[in-house]
Amino acid sequence: MTASLYLHIPFCAGVCDYCDFFSVPINAQNNVNVINTFIDNFINNLLTDIKEQIAFFNVDHVPTVYIGGGTPSALGAQRMERLLAGIRTLLEPMQEGVKEFTVEANPESADEDFLRVCADGGVSRISLGVQSFHDPARRAVHRIGDSALVEQRLALAGRYFPGAFSVDLITGLPFQTEAIVREDLERALACRPGHVSLYSLTLEPQTPLGERVRRHGAAKLALPCGDEADALWIAGRDALEKAGLAQYEVSSFALPGKTCAHNIRYWRMENWLGAGPAASGTIIDDETGTGRRYTYPADIERYNGGKGKSVEELDRDSLIRETLLMGFRYRGGPDPLMFRRRFGYGIEECIPQTVNRWRGRGFFAPAAPGDRLAPSPNGLLFLNAFLRDAFAEL
Repeated sequence: MTASLYLHIPFCAGVCDYCDFFSVPINAQNNVNVINTFIDNFINNLLTDIKEQIAFFNVDHVPTVYIGGGTPSALGAQRMERLLAGIRTLLEPMQEGVKEFTVEANPESADEDFLRVCADGGVSRISLGVQSFHDPARRAVHRIGDSALVEQRLALAGRYFPGAFSVDLITGLPFQTEAIVREDLERALACRPGHVSLYSLTLEPQTPLGERVRRHGAAKLALPCGDEADALWIAGRDALEKAGLAQYEVSSFALPGKTCAHNIRYWRMENWLGAGPAASGTIIDDETGTGRRYTYPADIERYNGGKGKSVEELDRDSLIRETLLMGFRYRGGPDPLMFRRRFGYGIEECIPQTVNRWRGRGFFAPAAPGDRLAPSPNGLLFLNAFLRDAFAEL
């Protein structure tokens, strides 16, 4: 069986105020010896977990690997070297090699030793969490590091992964204006990344930033909101397209040949294994049009103890919904051949009224009859409304 591999590294130097991903801060105030032992045990358990999943699901090809978090670079060069060596050992017996291997990193911990270890250890892409160069915005959400450090580490990434690194940016942060967003993009693009992810800030109520907005209001925190926030993201999208990075997913832009193959497998709802606390994996049975999702608890100690993994059965209706949800995030749209093979009928047969209605509204990119249903750039702005109609029809 073919399945990609996602590893969740749940450690960060510090947790930003907007972040709702599972992570645990590690810093100099912690007991160093205890933390070191804890992290080393976690890596051992992570590698054991991967080995057991490969055997259990009889995986003989892993086309893509993605190490995310948290902050994988918080492991440091030495531990990352050990983790990469362990992954290589597990995957070496497979006849086909990994086509794409991505590691996420934050500038404050992506030093030269770390990047060298990644380059030597088989990593082909680095994804750097920049978010913004604007220091007032960074300080307002407790983002570690300043713009000078960010530029230095981007330059290093360009040396070790020329044209093969990605930059994450966020619009809608405190104090941002359209001019600041454009400057962020100019400074990022000056380092020649092959890929940029441009996200619009989502205020999750359980985060420190979400709580402050609830208490004080967005205006008092200098947060763009509503139409202003939407305009910031659209301005960023237009600037990226003008610079030659084509939008190929709701929040993803890339130069030709630099799209993220791992994420495309998610959007196509292809198999992946997930390892690490809060990670999930999904295995699809194309013959029955059903699947299973395996999810670990967001708890490192329970993960280290091998406890608490939940299993969710994805029946045909659930899988159809997820296939449409993920597929229409992608500019290419859901794969029509895979959809028909998996479910026994085409997408237009599945949601004919929704397709006809939204075709008249310009949601779909122009295409010859019989071509796949792919959202247009402006259509993606109305994706949630389209999906609501589709799910109501289902």
